[in-house]
Amino acid sequence: MDDLENLRKRMLENAKRGIKKSYESEEYALIQAINAYLQLSKSYNLLYERLSEWLGIYVPELGLQGQRQLMDLSLAIAEGNATKERLSEILGSSSAAEGIEKKIASTMGRKLTGEEKQAFAELARLGVNTANTLTSLEDYIAGASGRIMPNATYLTDPKIAAEMLSKAGSLERMAIMPASTIQLLGAEKALFKHIKFGSKSPKYGVLFKLPKVSGGRKDLRGKIARIYATKISIALKADYFSKRFIAKELKENLDESIKKIEAQPERKRNENAQPYAKRWGYNRRQGGSRRNFGQKRR
Repeated sequence: MDDLENLRKRMLENAKRGIKKSYESEEYALIQAINAYLQLSKSYNLLYERLSEWLGIYVPELGLQGQRQLMDLSLAIAEGNATKERLSEILGSSSAAEGIEKKIASTMGRKLTGEEKQAFAELARLGVNTANTLTSLEDYIAGASGRIMPNATYLTDPKIAAEMLSKAGSLERMAIMPASTIQLLGAEKALFKHIKFGSKSPKYGVLFKLPKVSGGRKDLRGKIARIYATKISIALKADYFSKRFIAKELKENLDESIKKIEAQPERKRNENAQPYAKRWGYNRRQGGSRRNFGQKRR
C-alpha cells in the first residue's frame, strides 16, 4: 500500500513539473492576450455605437468620426469639463475645439442632468477605460509577438501573427504545419461547411486581414494568400527551430512573387459555369450528404 501511495505522489509531482514546464513559454500569455484583444474590440465597437447614439440626444449637431475622440468628448461633457482647453487636447486642434464648443453651447438637444448624467458619465468612463485597455493589450501583443516569432511577425503583423498562433494552439504545432493548413487558419467553419455540404472551399482565413490579400484583386486573393502561407511556414520553422532571423530575405522574395501575381491579366468569368455543389450533383434540400455526394437521387 505504501508503494502505491509513493508511486501516486511521484506521478503527481511529475505531472506538476510537466505542466509548469509547458507554461514557461510566453506564447500562452500571448494567446490569452490576443483572444482578450479580439473579444474586447467587439465590445468596444458596440459600446461606441451605443454611446454615439446616446450623445446624439444631447448634442445632435456633432459629427465626430473617431472612436476615441467621441469617448473622451462624451466623458468631458458628462463631467462638465468641455472647456476649450480640454476640447483642444481631445481633438488636437484649437480651431476644431472652438467649433465644437460653440455647438455644445447652442445645441438644440436635451439637457444632461441628475441620475441621467451620472449613468451617461459611467458609460463614457467605461469606454475610455476600454480604449486604454486595448492600447495596453496592443502594445504587449506587439512586443511579445516580436520576441516569440520575429520572422512571422515581420512578414505579417503582430496581431495577425498572434491570432494565427491562437488558432494553432502553440508555436511548435504551427511550426510543423504545412503551408496549406497555415493558409486556412481561422477558416475552420467554412472548411467544415465545404466538407459536409459541398459549398465553395475557402481560400484564406486570418490571412485575409493582410492588406495585400483583402485589397487585392478578387481572382488573385487566393494565390496571394498561398504565397504568404508558404513564406510564413518557412519563417515559423526558423522561429521555432533555428532561432535565426531570415525575414528580410523572405520579405523580398514575397514582394517579388506578389508583383508577378498582380501582373497577371484578369481572368474572365465563365457565365455558363455551374456552382460547385450543383456541378457534382449535390442538393442539400433533397437530403444530400457527403456519403452520396456526386450521386444522383433516384
